[in-house]
Amino acid sequence: MKKVAIFGQAYKNNDRRYFEILIENLNKYDIEIVIEKDFIKILSELGVKNLDLPTFSSYEDLDNSFDLLFTLGGDGTILNAVTLVRDLNIPILGINTGRLGFLATVQKKEIESAIFSLINNEYTIQERALLEIHTNNKNADFKELNFALNEVTIARKNSTSMIGIEAYLNGESLTTYWSDGLVVATPTGSTGYSLSCHGPIIIPESNNFVLTPIAPHNLSARPLVIPDSTNIKLKVIGREKEFFLSLDSRVSTVEFETEITLKKASFQIKIIQLNQQTFIETLRSKLFWGEDKRNYM
Repeated sequence: MKKVAIFGQAYKNNDRRYFEILIENLNKYDIEIVIEKDFIKILSELGVKNLDLPTFSSYEDLDNSFDLLFTLGGDGTILNAVTLVRDLNIPILGINTGRLGFLATVQKKEIESAIFSLINNEYTIQERALLEIHTNNKNADFKELNFALNEVTIARKNSTSMIGIEAYLNGESLTTYWSDGLVVATPTGSTGYSLSCHGPIIIPESNNFVLTPIAPHNLSARPLVIPDSTNIKLKVIGREKEFFLSLDSRVSTVEFETEITLKKASFQIKIIQLNQQTFIETLRSKLFWGEDKRNYM
């Protein structure tokens, strides 16, 4: 490991020491550090010193000379970092200064040991699938950011009325979901919005997507797991004129009758998993599985 990037968003002053620990340990191994431009401004406003470091501000400033990108924050920070990394194959390691942390799995007090593990190659790299979106509506064009690591969501806008979402899989009609919306999630996103709508948890290595309706009126509608090779087409109908379409945290307002096509993206995102971490262990710790006192009686 010779060169790394660091990215963060909102930052709390009581996390300042952990950033300093990160920099100190990277300097100890003579690793070149480049920090995202807006993040370094936030750190400067918090009074962090010794910030005379090179910066980057966009995807165009990164290349394959970077060995990895550190994020400081929660899972949302990693989702935004994905828009910087895109198809560059730069692995991401998240340091969790947020709350849940399914993606940002390194805890603040583990920074020093995490860097030691990286230096000694005590880690694996998981490749995470993304969803890619296309529409027939230029107003719903996400341009080059037409991908999502967690989920693509359709949701009603400014109304208590349900919307209808016509769904087709590989050209065959599946159903019309009458609901508040629909979540199409990757395995990575199965522990996010989809889970809160009673969708299943999917192991990251699974080659699947899941369609999870949001508060469906037709009670027989249930989450559906499909192969990630499936071509998904969606069209929204109803009484209103517009609905929300979101890719992870990026939201657009879209007109009804817009046709949305979803498929697996042509590239994957690399997430670093230290050897002492596993997805199963994360489930146990984050969801408190096995914490029932009856297990210890």
